[in-house]
Amino acid sequence: MNALKILMCLLFSFLLSHAKNIEASYSFSLDAGVTDMIKHKKKLYISTQEGTLFSFDLDTKEIKALVKMPKTKDFLNKVMPSKIYSLDIIENRILLLAQGLKGARHLLLYENKKLLTVLSDEKHLFISQAKFINKNLIIFASLANEIYLYNIKEKKSLYIKQISASKFSHFVLNEKKDKIIIADESGDLKVHKSLSGEFIKAYEKQNLDNVFQVAIKKNVILTAGQDRRAVVYNQGKTFYKKVKFLIYACALSPSANLAAIAHDEENNVLIFNTKTKEELFVLKGNKMLLNRILFINEKELFISNDGKSINYYILP
Repeated sequence: MNALKILMCLLFSFLLSHAKNIEASYSFSLDAGVTDMIKHKKKLYISTQEGTLFSFDLDTKEIKALVKMPKTKDFLNKVMPSKIYSLDIIENRILLLAQGLKGARHLLLYENKKLLTVLSDEKHLFISQAKFINKNLIIFASLANEIYLYNIKEKKSLYIKQISASKFSHFVLNEKKDKIIIADESGDLKVHKSLSGEFIKAYEKQNLDNVFQVAIKKNVILTAGQDRRAVVYNQGKTFYKKVKFLIYACALSPSANLAAIAHDEENNVLIFNTKTKEELFVLKGNKMLLNRILFINEKELFISNDGKSINYYILP
């Protein structure tokens, strides 16, 4: 009986360690390193370090530059690109967070081929990430780990909430957009109500250092940790994958059955099952440090890095 148990354990370990290698089906390049990437309807929207917003048609593979941010100046008055840090889209409105004057950030809307300022860099806000709650409400985080809810129409903040003393890293909204999950350098996750800022709960002591990214689908949460841990919080069932390199990026498939994480020094991406923990695929061919992984369905995903290229993969 003991021999049978040992055999079963060895077989399970074998399955976990023999993920199938997959190369990119195609790739395309932009004007500079990619900073953010989202899918809306039949298109990807992609921002770059040079301050350009692109669209990529998933059917025709046509790349189109939609807007180029005006250049700005740094602390030494040197002219520099207005890097776009994050983007979001709702209906026909695109929200852009970009580099402003002397390190400050500004929030803009791109709508009807026009660029409109929501929050000017003259406010001297050091915003790290911003997302829509609805067409007129946006939620954004500062580097100091403050969360703001801002009404675009009324031009005012509805609340400002200090999350913790730790430096902010990343946040995500759940599908209903009524909860925000915030990651920071402590390794813990804090969950708040997005419309009131009210604290709900914390996920603690699984990541032991900075969490670079967090993802959520179907109430399943995934982290990408500096401690080389990818933690899966699956409605009461928690485990982590430990890898040999810093995990800079992560993503969940729409069903949350599949997790994708930056995996090793070669910038490969590991796909594993969030229920069985089985390691399924290793996505190869990424040349630089990964920054975004995006599932567009259960079989297809795009991966971007600090370089100009984006790779597309199809899972068998």
